[in-house]
Amino acid sequence: MDDKLRIKISIADRVYPLTVEMSQEEGLRSASKKIDIMIKQFEENYAVRDKQDVLAMCALQFASQLEQKQIDSSADNVEANERLKKINDLLASYLDK
Repeated sequence: MDDKLRIKISIADRVYPLTVEMSQEEGLRSASKKIDIMIKQFEENYAVRDKQDVLAMCALQFASQLEQKQIDSSADNVEANERLKKINDLLASYLDK
């Protein structure tokens, strides 16, 4: 059985036909809606004349959010590793007694 779907995604008043896995459909449709919402916000709040500029601003916004999440996750991992090292040191000292 073929799990591929043919869907049409609209972004910035353009329709893009895609062939995707069934598991990707919901995420793509959600992302498309978020992009269109962000486009409208940029157009309402800034004097933007060109759709390409708005799309570039959207791309920057999404990319910066992803980068920030990775930075935050990395910081969380460092903190967790430090806590685990302290616990490991405590256990090692307890077992050495």
